[in-house]
Amino acid sequence: MGTDAATEATDLDELRRAAGHCTACDLYRHATRTVFGEGPSDAQLMLIGEQPGDREDEEGRPFVGPAGRLLDRALEQAGIRRADVYLTNVVKHFAFEQRGARRIHRAPRAAEIRACRPWLDAELRVVRPDVLGLLGATAAQALLGRSFRITEHRGEVLEWEGYELVPTVHPSAVLRTPREQRHEAFDALVRDLTVLAGRVR
Repeated sequence: MGTDAATEATDLDELRRAAGHCTACDLYRHATRTVFGEGPSDAQLMLIGEQPGDREDEEGRPFVGPAGRLLDRALEQAGIRRADVYLTNVVKHFAFEQRGARRIHRAPRAAEIRACRPWLDAELRVVRPDVLGLLGATAAQALLGRSFRITEHRGEVLEWEGYELVPTVHPSAVLRTPREQRHEAFDALVRDLTVLAGRVR
């Protein structure tokens, strides 16, 4: 099944059911399930990440692994309730390489991002958020173009197709930061999310 249903669905439940059968790229062959977005259908703030990870693939929910737990802490410190946010990813299936018993994350390919784009566009159409938070380079470049660099614009309020958006790093980047610098990296993420909080009406 392709992505035609993405343009036809009128609510998130329809979208979620349709996306669960998507075969528009090969990622569905090895992932456990589609991991669709989660949150209020009238959320003012949508956070967009790269793709589900191993834990998300197992549970079928976005941002429930280690990076998700770090994001929860950062959201709390920024004064944002996770329950008020719509959380999703550019790609809805886990892209990974099998190494023995372990599944190692790999960045989604351009063709996979393109194949999944109708689902993200449909989420934007149905939820109609006021503000977008772009978590990581994959999310930012999917919307703003391949030449976009988060290092040059993180924490800035930008405009894209009628939306206000703020790019920042993905929480997994904070986890990959050397331990002695991780607290500083976490605080920087909180500052960016605080900018987002200030844009929500």
